[in-house]
Amino acid sequence: MYTVSGGEVAGTLVAVFWAILVSFLAVALARLAQTLRATTKLVADVTDQAVPLLADASAAVRSAQTQIERVDAIASDVQEVTSNASALSTTVASTFGGPLVKVAAFGYGVRRAVSGRKEDTPPKAPRRTVIV
Repeated sequence: MYTVSGGEVAGTLVAVFWAILVSFLAVALARLAQTLRATTKLVADVTDQAVPLLADASAAVRSAQTQIERVDAIASDVQEVTSNASALSTTVASTFGGPLVKVAAFGYGVRRAVSGRKEDTPPKAPRRTVIV
């Protein structure tokens, strides 16, 4: 019969524990590798979806910039038209305002003179003010 020493038993136990430990580590590494592959696939899918979205967003920003430039041009034109209308109004008022006032005053004077002659009433004496 073969006798086994205590050192051999201890060596065998250590070898069995190391084999179990290596097996657990191998399973953990296999699962980690599987998780990394899934993560890589997920990142690739997100990238594939994000690139067209970024292109669409870039196109939308360019379109908005074009519209803002158009609105800016329109606002500038409206400001110029407002300025021109104000200048035209001032010119018309200064050109025709004075003569129209004179014509209106002349018409009022003629109307008053004609209405005074039709009534054949003597003109009123001017009021005199006495200063004491």
